[in-house]
Amino acid sequence: MALVAAYLAMVEANMLDRVTMDFWYPAGVLTAVFLALHVVIRLRAPYADPVLVPAVALLNGLGVGFLRRLDLGRAKASERVDLAIFAGDGGKQLLWTLIAVTGAAVLLWFVRDHRSISKYAFTLGLGGIVLVMLPAVLPGSISEVNNAKLWIRFGGFFAIQPGEFAKLALLSFFAYYLVRKREVLALASRRILGIDFPRGRDLGPVIVVWAMSLLVLVFEKDLGTSLLYFGMFVVTLYVATERVSWLIIGLLLFFGGAVLAYVLAGMVGGPFTNFGQRVDIWLDPFADPYRRGYQLVQSLLGLGTGGLFGTGPGAGNPLQVPEVRNDFIFAGMGEEIGLFGLTALLVMYLLVVERGIRAGLAVRDSFGKLLAGGLAFTLGLQVFVIIGGISKLIPLTGQTTPFLSAGGSSLVANWLLVALILRISDAARTPAVTGGARR
Repeated sequence: MALVAAYLAMVEANMLDRVTMDFWYPAGVLTAVFLALHVVIRLRAPYADPVLVPAVALLNGLGVGFLRRLDLGRAKASERVDLAIFAGDGGKQLLWTLIAVTGAAVLLWFVRDHRSISKYAFTLGLGGIVLVMLPAVLPGSISEVNNAKLWIRFGGFFAIQPGEFAKLALLSFFAYYLVRKREVLALASRRILGIDFPRGRDLGPVIVVWAMSLLVLVFEKDLGTSLLYFGMFVVTLYVATERVSWLIIGLLLFFGGAVLAYVLAGMVGGPFTNFGQRVDIWLDPFADPYRRGYQLVQSLLGLGTGGLFGTGPGAGNPLQVPEVRNDFIFAGMGEEIGLFGLTALLVMYLLVVERGIRAGLAVRDSFGKLLAGGLAFTLGLQVFVIIGGISKLIPLTGQTTPFLSAGGSSLVANWLLVALILRISDAARTPAVTGGARR
C-alpha cells in the first residue's frame, strides 16, 4: 500500500503540479480493507500462502490508482483538486474492492473445507452453463457492449458479466467430474509418434465443451471467453490424466474451430461476421486506423510511447485509447509506467499463478489439486488473452484484466477465485496431526 500511495502522489504531482493530502485517502481505505482480510485469514486460514494477498492487493490498488488518474484526466483542470475520492470510475472501483474483499472474507469464514464444494458440483455445473448462455439469448439492448454479448444490464445503471462467475462454477464441476472419470479418460487406444491418444468413446466430454465454446464464440461474439472456457477444461483434463495427448487434441479442436468460424465469416457472414472482422483488424489494424482498427492502433501507439520507463504516472495521454478503463487498461498504464513497470505487473500475476499451482501440488486430495490448478491456470490464461489482444499477439477479446480493469463482476469473481486458492493452500500447508500433536 505504500507503493500505491506513492503512485497516487506521483499522479497528483504530474496532473495538479502539487501533491494534496487527498492521495492518502484511497490508499488508507485500501489498507484498512486488506488488513481486515488479513485478520480473517489469520483466524480462519492461518496456514494459507502469505504471498497471495499482498500480490493481489498491489494489483488491485494500482488499478484503483490508475482509474482515479483517468477521472482526473477527464475533469476540467480547475475541478481536479476538488474531485472526491468516491467519484468516477476510481471511486466505484474502490467501493467494488470493498464488496469483493468482503465476499472473499465471507467465503473463507464459512467454507472451512474446500472439499465441501464438491457436494454441489452438478448444481454449479448447471448454473455455470446457464450463466454462460444467458447473455446470448437476451436482446442485444440488454446484453451487448462493443459488439460482444457478455453483459446483463439492469436499467442502464447497473450491469454484471455473468461469465466471470460462470468460470468458478464450471471449474468446480470440471474438477469434480474429472476426479470421478480420470481413470477412464486416461486409457489409451493407440500410440502415435510416441504419444498415447485416448479412445474415441472418451472424447465425448471434450466435444461437448468444445461445442459450447464455439457457441460462445459465434453467438456472444467473444474469442476470449470461448478460449477461456475451453482452455480451462482441457488443462484440468491434462492435470487429471497426465496425458499430453489431451492438450494436443484440445489445441487442434480450438484452432480448427476458430479457423472454421473465420472461413464461414467470409462465406456465410451472419453470426460469424464479428469474429471475421476481429481477425481482419488483428492481421492489419493500420488498414483502417481511424475506424475499425482505431482501438488497437491507439493501444500499440500508447505502448510504443511508453518505451522502457514510461512518461510517468499522470504524465501520459491514456485517454486517447478507447475503453482504457477496462479492455485496454494495460496499454494505458504501459504508456505511463513503461515496459519495466508492465513487466513488474506481469511478475505479480506470475507469482499468484505459481502459488496457486504450488497449492494444487501440495494439497492431499484430488479434487483440491484439480481445482487449485484450474483456478491458477484460468487466471493466467485470462491475463494472456487480454494482454495478447492489446499487443496484437492474438485477435482482440472482450476480457478484463484481473484486478486492474474497472468492473465489479470481474473484481468480485477474481477475489473469490483468490479466496478459494487461499482455502486450498491452507489445507495444503496445515501440519498433519498424528498422535494428538501437530508435526
